[in-house]
Amino acid sequence: MRRTALITGLGLLFVLWTVLPLADRASFTVHMIAHMGVVAGAAPLIAIGLSGTRFDFLSNLPWLTPLTASLIELFAVWIWHIPVLRALSETWSLIAVLEQLIFLGAGLALWLSCLGGAATGREERRLTGTFGLLFTSMHMTLLGALLALSPRSLYGDGEVSCLGVTLSAAVDQQAGGVVMLLVGAAVYLAGGVALLARTLNAPLPDR
Repeated sequence: MRRTALITGLGLLFVLWTVLPLADRASFTVHMIAHMGVVAGAAPLIAIGLSGTRFDFLSNLPWLTPLTASLIELFAVWIWHIPVLRALSETWSLIAVLEQLIFLGAGLALWLSCLGGAATGREERRLTGTFGLLFTSMHMTLLGALLALSPRSLYGDGEVSCLGVTLSAAVDQQAGGVVMLLVGAAVYLAGGVALLARTLNAPLPDR
């Protein structure tokens, strides 16, 4: 199962970073599909594959708890959606690469802190991971709602091509916000609920 998850996650990452950029880079919706695909698709699958192995880099970082990782992802996500940084990412390929690497690193840190890490205390981290994932779901939902409901475009004007469909900048931003709203709410909420269920169903320790 771990190998399948790892291969699937790496394959998804390959598609997101090679095929999807062939679409119009100016489209905010295309950016958001890539962003959510990395942090809520590829990252959890790769984390499942790496958790508990010698490649689980969180095994030696006990200070990186799910709540800490959730805050790191919050700053990474919100900062990279500042209009100035979005414009730089669309213009400069190196900035776009840096952005995607930060998204992947933050996503892996969060999911590995919930699923992996040192064997000691892993059960306790599941409960903390529930709160970390639910908090992430909340701030992703909030940002997605703000982008979708914004009365004006924050990322330029005019028209853009989104997967072959011509959209105004405002509609493109709203569609991207909806992608974040739906995917962020669904994936992180489902992950938090799954961790909580595993915690509640775990056998009681022998006394």
